[in-house]
Amino acid sequence: MERGRELVFSVTKKDLEIAYFSGTGKGGQHRNKHQNCVRLRHPDSGVSTTGQSFRERSANTKEALNNLVNHPKFKVWSTRKFYEVVEGKSVEKKVEDMLDEKNLKIEVKKEGKWVSKIDVRI
Repeated sequence: MERGRELVFSVTKKDLEIAYFSGTGKGGQHRNKHQNCVRLRHPDSGVSTTGQSFRERSANTKEALNNLVNHPKFKVWSTRKFYEVVEGKSVEKKVEDMLDEKNLKIEVKKEGKWVSKIDVRI
C-alpha cells in the first residue's frame, strides 16, 4: 500500500514579491509595449527569478515559478523549513542541542588506545 504525501508547509502568492516589466529583443511592438515579463522574489530565501521567454504573462509566470523552485538557494531554504516544521525547531537549535556536553563523547589516546575521557583519570 502506497502512503499518501502530506503537506507540511506551502509557499503562496502572499510569500512572493511579484513585479511585471516590459521585455526587450525579438517580438516587436507587442513585446516592447506590454509588461509580460515576470520577476519573482522570495524574501525568506532571498531568491529572485525571472520569466521572459514567452509572449504571454501566464507562461512567463510559470517559467519564473519553475526557476524559483529549481534554484539551489530555494531548495536549501525549503529543506531547512521542512525540518523546522517537522521537528519543531530550527537547524541551528538542533545543532546546538547535538553539541550539548551530555551528547558528546570525548575520547583521548592513552597508552596507544582510544579510551573515553570518563574512563581516564587525569
